[in-house]
Amino acid sequence: MARIGNSELDVFPLSLGGNVFGWSADEAQSFTVLDAFAAAGGDFIDTADVYSAWVPGNSGGESETIIGHWLARRGRRDDIVVATKVGSHPDFKGLKAETIKKGAEASLRRLGTEYIDLYYTHFDDPSTPVEEIITALDDLVKAGKVRAIGASNISPERLAASLDFSEREGLARYEILQPKYNLVERDSYEGPLADLVAARGLSAAPYFGLASGFLTGKYRPGGPAVESVRSERAAGYLQTASGPKVLEALDRIAAAHDAEVATVALAWLAAQPTVVAPIASARTPEQLPALLAVAGLQLTPAEVTELTEASS
Repeated sequence: MARIGNSELDVFPLSLGGNVFGWSADEAQSFTVLDAFAAAGGDFIDTADVYSAWVPGNSGGESETIIGHWLARRGRRDDIVVATKVGSHPDFKGLKAETIKKGAEASLRRLGTEYIDLYYTHFDDPSTPVEEIITALDDLVKAGKVRAIGASNISPERLAASLDFSEREGLARYEILQPKYNLVERDSYEGPLADLVAARGLSAAPYFGLASGFLTGKYRPGGPAVESVRSERAAGYLQTASGPKVLEALDRIAAAHDAEVATVALAWLAAQPTVVAPIASARTPEQLPALLAVAGLQLTPAEVTELTEASS
């Protein structure tokens, strides 16, 4: 188990992404994945109020609703850490104080719970002062509706300003950052943002940890045909300078550990300073073992360096 920032939340070192629930996995399929995840010791589930509004016929909130139904059927709430996000739902765009509070109430209803363990701002809203955002989030914490807060898709400057305001006013502070970060996309996190997270004692839970499936090893020269936007994006990494080199290094290290390529890619993330739990999704229980195995795979410093150099 790993502690999120200075919060009271301890989590399994893999966060199960809920973006597929209500999209490529219906409720029954989602239940089988959630059951298998919990049975294996997983307790950290990540979703957002907007999942999956992009699907024809959906309006947003489908993933939260499925998770809520699963929690109710399971009959236990206190051993699962549920993270969701505000700011992107079609009915609750942006981070004005009223939007945050109404968005939280809607998420609580869909999740069928009295509290959200971890509440992220999904995308920063530069038109809203950090003082207004943090004060609204702190109100939710004081009301017992949210246990801890986090940020995603935010600049170092805005993150620092938010943390400074929280500290100055004695309000709840961001304890975790959810950045886009993986072996073939490092630039948006490494540098000022990662340095700030480390210096201020935050944790990180990277999304796109498997680069749309590229880091599972599925996409190779002469491999499966591109069938979707997601697979087109994944296959595109083969055209980069680092993509093929990363696959070669992953193959070598996976063979040495008798592990799946995806497990090694997530283990590299887990070995990075500040990372508490990479996020990865599964549409079926059969996809879970390679993800869950990250909890038991510790790469050597030489292996971490080999992957880092291959991806540079």
